[in-house]
Amino acid sequence: MDSDPADAFALLGAPTRMATLSAFADAARERERPVTLTFTELFKATDEATTAGFAYHLRQLRDHYLEKVERDDGEAGYRLTDAGRRVVRALAAGVYTERVDREPVAIPEPCPLCDGDLRAATADNVVTVGCADCDQNVCRLSFPPGGFASHDTPEELLTAVDRLHRDRVRLLREGTCPDCGGETTATVDTVRKEDEPGPAHATLYCTACGERVRCPVTVALLDHPALVAFGYDHGVAPDEHPVWNVGKAFSETVLSADPVCVRVGWRLGDEELAVLVGADCSVGHVERIELQTSSERDELTGSAAA
Repeated sequence: MDSDPADAFALLGAPTRMATLSAFADAARERERPVTLTFTELFKATDEATTAGFAYHLRQLRDHYLEKVERDDGEAGYRLTDAGRRVVRALAAGVYTERVDREPVAIPEPCPLCDGDLRAATADNVVTVGCADCDQNVCRLSFPPGGFASHDTPEELLTAVDRLHRDRVRLLREGTCPDCGGETTATVDTVRKEDEPGPAHATLYCTACGERVRCPVTVALLDHPALVAFGYDHGVAPDEHPVWNVGKAFSETVLSADPVCVRVGWRLGDEELAVLVGADCSVGHVERIELQTSSERDELTGSAAA
């Protein structure tokens, strides 16, 4: 059954109803599992003066955000529908009610553009990683307000931001939007630099809700099975370095702008993994290259640092 968005949101427009939904989140955190609550338990969680008044608000939430069920003890109870669970999670995350702004904090990794000092600043729930020396922004990553409160140190917070963004990029590249479940597309484009193709970027886009992420091609491939397997063989995880600086062991070279072909390399020990990426961000060729001489290793290290 479909509902008009205005009607669905109007059902939430009362403090008693919001308190009722929040009661499920509080009980779930306390019991560490989804819960079914009785009329009395829900009534006590609100400021409503009478049971008759509360019953009216409960009826407004029925069917769309709550469903009535019989508990294991035989007593009638209420549990969240899928829409109700999503609303409760959004409330807990502070998506619609909180705005986080924080002063810049130092990041241990150097700037990938100039090796300068990176800083992470937060404005309106968006973490911007930028360089204090070259004055360039490396990336801007949205992060739910609730996440800021649940991580005690800047280091823990930055690790969480990195993990969340990696997961979003992986899902978008593989064809599913992490926000709405819609179909996504992945494209690779290059920027011309004089007569040569310049840097390449992957654009990941949801055709349903319009979510869009633009990142280096290397970042889009960090969870690709070829990279995960190569790292595993060398005892290294692709997430050893954060997305704002994946490390100098990686290299990215545009071989052709038309058709698009980007070579992503990853050197570990005396071996390099080379993957060729096309215009749709798919991997068309994978090769492991054994580096025979020190000059080969030095040349590869220099290309990765460029």
